[in-house]
Amino acid sequence: MIEQINISNIHRVYFIGIGGIGMSAIARYFLSMGIKVFGYDKTSTALTNALVQEGALISFEDDPTACTADVDMVVYTPAIPADSAIKQFYAQLNLPLLKRSDVLGIISNNSYNICIAGTHGKTTISTMVAHVLRDADYGCNAFLGGISSNYGTNFWSSKKNCTVIEADEYDRSFLKLHPNVIAITAMDADHLDIYGTAEAMEDAFLAFVSKLEDGGLLLTKKGLPRERSFTAKQHFTYHLTNTDADIHISELAIFDGGYLYDVNGPGWTLNRVKLNMGGMHNVENSLVAIAIAKYLQVDDERILKAIANFKGVKRRFEYIIKNEKVVYIDDYAHHPEELRALIGGVRGLYPGKKITLVFQPHLFSRTLDFAADFAESLSLADEVAIMPIYPAREKPMEGVSSELIAQQMTTPVSLLKEKNILTFIETSYPELLVTAGAGDIDQSIEPIKKLLLHQ
Repeated sequence: MIEQINISNIHRVYFIGIGGIGMSAIARYFLSMGIKVFGYDKTSTALTNALVQEGALISFEDDPTACTADVDMVVYTPAIPADSAIKQFYAQLNLPLLKRSDVLGIISNNSYNICIAGTHGKTTISTMVAHVLRDADYGCNAFLGGISSNYGTNFWSSKKNCTVIEADEYDRSFLKLHPNVIAITAMDADHLDIYGTAEAMEDAFLAFVSKLEDGGLLLTKKGLPRERSFTAKQHFTYHLTNTDADIHISELAIFDGGYLYDVNGPGWTLNRVKLNMGGMHNVENSLVAIAIAKYLQVDDERILKAIANFKGVKRRFEYIIKNEKVVYIDDYAHHPEELRALIGGVRGLYPGKKITLVFQPHLFSRTLDFAADFAESLSLADEVAIMPIYPAREKPMEGVSSELIAQQMTTPVSLLKEKNILTFIETSYPELLVTAGAGDIDQSIEPIKKLLLHQ
């Protein structure tokens, strides 16, 4: 049984798909404990290079002859195809073969866990919560779904038996966790390839809330579907502007790409909060981090200091260039609501500038399910270029391409071939460029940066 696995008896671990953001955080956890880490991924990236420097042994060929059978446990990501030769090799051995979520479940079994869930926003919020607790000397372990710009990593350890976990709804992974604090940011329909219907996905969130430990705290964004079905005894809502929410802001001022505001909570206020990053959705995200810190009785001045020096997450409203000539922002947004928030945040900070956006759709199934919604959100920009769909774990679907989105848009749009993103940017001379998507569009960031700086 998975529950019977004792981490203290594990000395050598193999990761199938070690370069994934969630997998790499667990690999770093084992490395931090002095456990030998081996792994495979299909391509070498900055993240796998960092893992190698930290002590992991990684191969990039799906070839079992490059694998060692001398391991105590094998961890795999659901994104790995079932016909993977390495996965089949380890499946034939009498070894524990666990999903990433299984390992997180084992780790969280003996920890005080702050679990951040939701179909979007969870990476920034979990990173912000973990940063506040670390910066304020409260202390925490952190398993994050992005690279913290403050610390350059998606994992850190602490002597404090408190763990911040990004609770992933994909494949119902979060149902294996043991939460003491839960925050739910959004429950928009997504991962319909897994859940089938929006209602089934909502059922999974309700099941997750039912796992909250007795006396635990539940925070949810005001207005979530089936909000009245949440049964936690200590349940507070938050919202950027809705004063009916238990936690909301007031006295907002915008300055030089950042914000100054007051936060009103249940029986408390925190005045003159300063957030030095863009996007009104990030102001709302900060409400969760502040509320959790207040719940854990972190000192107000330490909370204010930590929020002010929070630098964000790589690829979450990340400023790549910000000067008088051009602004270039990159973001992981890959759902229509995320794109809507991203473009709205950019528009609020730079109301007079033309927004040029390059988007890479992620998954054929998501494109098919939300083509009209993508078109509506993307049309909020002034000029859009759409790359081919990034397939990730999926096979191509007949009749599904980026054109499915483009043909429904109301703003000028170009369909890009795989490698002509630089040509598009060179000919469009953007004053405010945004790149968005969860695929390999991030590999174009540095070339785009060089091009814009030398135009």
